[in-house]
Amino acid sequence: MSGEFEIRREVEVPASPEDVWEAVATASGNAAWLFPVSEIEGRVGATNADGTTVTAWDPPNHFAVRTEGEGGWFNAIEFTIEGREGGTALVRYAHSGIFVEDWDNQYDAVNQHTDFYLHTLGQYLQHFNGRGATFVGDVPGGIMAPAASAEPDGFSRLRGALGLDGEVAEGDSVQLASQGVDGVVDYVSPNFLGVRTDDALYRFFGRNAFGMPVGMVVHVFTDGADSDATKAKWQEWLNGVYA
Repeated sequence: MSGEFEIRREVEVPASPEDVWEAVATASGNAAWLFPVSEIEGRVGATNADGTTVTAWDPPNHFAVRTEGEGGWFNAIEFTIEGREGGTALVRYAHSGIFVEDWDNQYDAVNQHTDFYLHTLGQYLQHFNGRGATFVGDVPGGIMAPAASAEPDGFSRLRGALGLDGEVAEGDSVQLASQGVDGVVDYVSPNFLGVRTDDALYRFFGRNAFGMPVGMVVHVFTDGADSDATKAKWQEWLNGVYA
């Protein structure tokens, strides 16, 4: 059964409106916290290569895009950005559209993903602001674990492989020598996990909660990072976790 949805959030981030704008309204900025998008043309009415149409363009305060399809289907994203004292900014985020089927499950998934993505935006702006990012993973799913990861224990198996059995809290250390990871947990929920190192953000998605395989992406903030080699290394690791 299809139906409309709307998700809204307000988050305060440690950056100026101009820095937030660069993160949400440019292709290079999106790769640092979300996933790569096509180049965004800076004018209302422009249609980008990915089919999105710019519906608001007022730097650095208001940006929105919308995609439309058959039968009234649409998907729309909007950011409203306001400067705050102390060098921070308030970001009002809205995501609306139509789910064609499995409404409850899709809404739950998008709702939880929203919180994780916006947290990652804040982590990027706080720790890596302005640094170029190499996105590792396929768009939009990331690096996908084997089908066995879709089982109910799929995400707990991944957390165990990261040395995070039992209770996990933000600030807990994560060390995985085989993958060159030495960092801290920056986000934890039953279905999502974020790990931050000195030069990367690792995002793990427990999509088994929504009937899909576990996935992950990496945002690497070092020059010359090899996306294909990094992806292959993590794909091999994920395959081993669920062998």
